Amino acid sequence: MYLGNDLIESVPLNDQDLKIPGYLGKFKRNLKIKYNELLLTAPEPPEFLVYNPAIKPDLPPPAR
Repeated sequence: MYLGNDLIESVPLNDQDLKIPGYLGKFKRNLKIKYNELLLTAPEPPEFLVYNPAIKPDLPPPAR
């Protein structure tokens, strides 16, 4: 969960369970409850980023 550019907390996910309806929503709800006071003072809503760190993007080689 991010607030602006600040990473508030990360949660490991089981990618096999991503197919289960509500799986990600459960984490979002729990984080919103846990950080309720912080979210009340934040000028913008939180953002949730879900990614698999094992998958590396194909990046072009660095320019010389």
